[in-house]
Amino acid sequence: MRRLTSENKERKYKMAKILISPSKYLQGAGEMKNLGTYAAKSGKKALVLISKGGYKRIGKTIEESFAESTCEVVFDYFNGECCNSEIDRLVKIVKDEQCDLTIGIGGGKIFDTAKAVAYYAGTPVFICPTIASTDAPCSALSVIYTEEGVFEKYLFLPANPNLVLMDTDIITKSPVRLTVAGMGDALATYFEARACKRSGATSCAGGKTTEAAMALAELCFNTLMDEGVKAKIALEAGVCTPAVEKVIEANTLLSGIGFESAGLAGAHAIHNGFTVLEECHHMYHGEKVAFGTITQLVLENIPQEDLEEIILWCIEVGLPVTLAELGAGKVTDEQLMEVAKAASAEGDTLQNIPFTVTPESVFAAIKAADAYGRYYLGEE
Repeated sequence: MRRLTSENKERKYKMAKILISPSKYLQGAGEMKNLGTYAAKSGKKALVLISKGGYKRIGKTIEESFAESTCEVVFDYFNGECCNSEIDRLVKIVKDEQCDLTIGIGGGKIFDTAKAVAYYAGTPVFICPTIASTDAPCSALSVIYTEEGVFEKYLFLPANPNLVLMDTDIITKSPVRLTVAGMGDALATYFEARACKRSGATSCAGGKTTEAAMALAELCFNTLMDEGVKAKIALEAGVCTPAVEKVIEANTLLSGIGFESAGLAGAHAIHNGFTVLEECHHMYHGEKVAFGTITQLVLENIPQEDLEEIILWCIEVGLPVTLAELGAGKVTDEQLMEVAKAASAEGDTLQNIPFTVTPESVFAAIKAADAYGRYYLGEE
């Protein structure tokens, strides 16, 4: 029998299949009222990171949940960007206040900031979305930006959140556009997972793709196709239906486990490329990812009927399918080449596509994706 050297051990480890997930996922109406009870099981003093608008809307509910809890609570307002200076500021507050639990309440950048703060401060972390706009809540990952909002790096964390709490009453009252943006983020999950499985890429979890992660990614896609339009219509009517419940779970849990344990590829790399354009900074993460997904599918040259299905679904739910809808209708080819170069940067996830991709081929795919979008919108 061949001796297993340290090099061989490392190679064997890298080939392992890994699936990771939050320790607990809770989804239901009115669950925010129980936050203080859950917090008392993990800490004695919690820092709650929330936006000023979020506190105005649900601060009273949160405070009441802690009223009879054995866990104290300290609130601090989010400064608006998940960047190193904001993380450092909050780590200092956690230490100065002697908090032993970090809770992020709000949207994706608050989650990523809370997770990074908890990591550096050495506390458990709870994530409590008030919107269903990204798959960030469940992941052991923080996306770090510069103070100006330009993508800087991925911070891979050693553990997923201890608790993800989804109060569907609160999420149903959020702007419909945010949940639709979450569908855009979740749309990428299956196609990026498929690309990573084909290329044998290492996932965000640090291993190869499990069949369970692929099954969840595929379920995520099928849920969006079956329930997405129904959910949007129900949300526009201000109600939470079974379709809404399923989409919230797809946007958050299915997409969260799917992307992390199966992998990221072209869609998110192209999103990262678009962050260099100031014209796109007003667009939500999932809206840019949706266009990035179409661009990845153009790169992969999938059958026309499949591409048509995705583009028409995006149009029906209200996701952008053209550069103009992203706010970038007047950018030059030189600017788009900078997007393509940023998307192709060494270390980003475009390299997980199972064939060679260059800035030139990404540029061509972006232009083609825009042309297809305009065609199906009837603009050409």
